[in-house]
Amino acid sequence: MSDKRQAALGFIFITLLLDVIGFGIIIPVVPKLISQLTGEGMSEAAKYGGWLGFAFASMQFLFSPVLGNLSDQYGRRPVLLFALFGFGLDYLFVAFAPTVAWLFVGRIIAGITGASFTTASAYIADITPPEKRAQNFGMIGAAFGLGFIIGPVIGGLLGQYGARVPFLAAAGLTLINWLYGYFILPESLPVENRRKFDWKRANPVGSLRQLQRYPVILGMVGSLVLLYIAAHAVQSNWSYFVMYRFGWSEAYVGYSLGVIGLLTALVQGVLIRYLNPKLGAKRSVLIGFALYGLGFLLFAFASKGWMMFVFLIPYCLGGIAGPALQGLMSGQVPPNAQGELQGALTSLVSLTSIIGPPLMTNIFSYFTGPKAPVHFPGAAFLTGAVLILISVGLAMRSLANYKQPAVSIPAEAALAE
Repeated sequence: MSDKRQAALGFIFITLLLDVIGFGIIIPVVPKLISQLTGEGMSEAAKYGGWLGFAFASMQFLFSPVLGNLSDQYGRRPVLLFALFGFGLDYLFVAFAPTVAWLFVGRIIAGITGASFTTASAYIADITPPEKRAQNFGMIGAAFGLGFIIGPVIGGLLGQYGARVPFLAAAGLTLINWLYGYFILPESLPVENRRKFDWKRANPVGSLRQLQRYPVILGMVGSLVLLYIAAHAVQSNWSYFVMYRFGWSEAYVGYSLGVIGLLTALVQGVLIRYLNPKLGAKRSVLIGFALYGLGFLLFAFASKGWMMFVFLIPYCLGGIAGPALQGLMSGQVPPNAQGELQGALTSLVSLTSIIGPPLMTNIFSYFTGPKAPVHFPGAAFLTGAVLILISVGLAMRSLANYKQPAVSIPAEAALAE
């Protein structure tokens, strides 16, 4: 890998890292802020949290293909900067929110502009040969993991001074990140690899229809959709579950999310670079799914708080699946459509985030509420395990028909001057 490409990957990593730190800072205090604004307990606050996730994901589902296609015409850099600025505005809205309605306004703004990971994925695809993409897509997971080591811990500590303080810190950090990207981040998409913006391809339906040209990708989509819905049993449910089930404080929630971040960073930033070449992308996908399912089952029946930390090990090891699957799909798409692909995938992720947060938080709320036929706080995790089981079946069928990509780019991928 040339020094220029290595530096570009470094810029993307730092940008994503700061972005995730800003996001991670707010997670431990969201339940408390919702409870303060609504006057409700944790079980009801979980419902509001799920619908906030729904608002964000709905906007991201509609606008991610637009931003992905814009990045195919104008380059990755301006779209990435636009996304970061939008997140900064979101945190400011929430920091000064007098009512729950303001929380929804902030989430809508973030959803419209939230394309940082979409554009980063396209950026990485621009400058990476197909055989290295699974490893370099793992860098996104590593940034996510490290950000969740730092962000939630800071958020948990700052939350002791008020539920709104972490949002101000997140806004400042995100806007600093925006300035960093403005002065440091180079463009990755050469002019000759760009294409004109097309509204037919820049909407969720049109973007997904374009995937029909790549039958193997369509075969993997169902598996990916179920994986991301299942993941919301942790992503959208963790704080509410551990606060309710084990009585954890905001600070302790922050520490637990920091452990998740550490394990994710180790798996996707270190282990995947050794495991993926040895196992191969197909086996990495299947083994990763199996580990995810095991983790969900263990979470569902955990009876002590310390068990959650132990059970994070198999769950986070499941993270070898995502980058491998993403790399397999990316290898089927030409260079001038990588932004479109990543935009379509982000739309799918957003679609699962429209379904996942309200589904998992409402399952948690129902099985911890007075009308539940049986009191079972871990019901959302068990739901996740069932979805993963179905996903494994779909993945096995799809990967059996996978062929090596005909598309290739030089090892010294063109990085725009």
